[in-house]
Amino acid sequence: MRALVVQHDHVTAPGMVGERLVQRGYELTVLTVVPEELHTTPDLHHDFPGAEGWDLVVSLGAPWSVYDRASVGGWIDGELALLREAHRLGIPVLGICFGAQALTTALGGTVERAPRPEIGWVEIDSDDPALVPAGPWMQWHFDRCLPPPGAEVVARNDVCAQAFRTGNALGVQFHPEVTPDIVQGWLGLDGAVEQCAEAGLAPEELTTRCRAMERVARDNAYRLVDTFLDRVAARPAG
Repeated sequence: MRALVVQHDHVTAPGMVGERLVQRGYELTVLTVVPEELHTTPDLHHDFPGAEGWDLVVSLGAPWSVYDRASVGGWIDGELALLREAHRLGIPVLGICFGAQALTTALGGTVERAPRPEIGWVEIDSDDPALVPAGPWMQWHFDRCLPPPGAEVVARNDVCAQAFRTGNALGVQFHPEVTPDIVQGWLGLDGAVEQCAEAGLAPEELTTRCRAMERVARDNAYRLVDTFLDRVAARPAG
């Protein structure tokens, strides 16, 4: 089985989600959109493949906003077309943070600024704990999804919809893929330390917490991937 993983930047790797997909028999093709040397100016051209021929599409997080065309530039249109085509063909899609926001946008929903940012480990309210455990989950986002028409919100908190599903697709606002190394990479991005300070969180506190949460985070990530593959991805298309 072949999974296309859209990695938008050089630090947000497939992590624990990728680990579990490989364990479940998927061969990962990781497509990096913005290389490290262009991270601060990501307005570039990128050719996305078509959706046909893939068994799964995963869209990972990113430090930008889907709607901020001045920063993201034209490449987002290619990704939105890929996600739209995958959904039309019944190819399962897992969207994570920015990926969930791209999925929302591709299918007719809206992305807007959240009432407040979420950075750190957060528990959520889940209608389907077998699919989306209550966490805590690692969060780092400033925007939120207003999911597309017909989507079912399956988890939430007072900031936003934390997970939604539509057809064979699942979008989650949190980061099930996260590892201590990924978080360390985020902290090295421009403005990240200042963002933590604004949220009242010391960077060293965040990294310590990530190391302490690693086993729980892996269990939750594996459970989410397993149930997504067994229940959401396996649903008949249409």
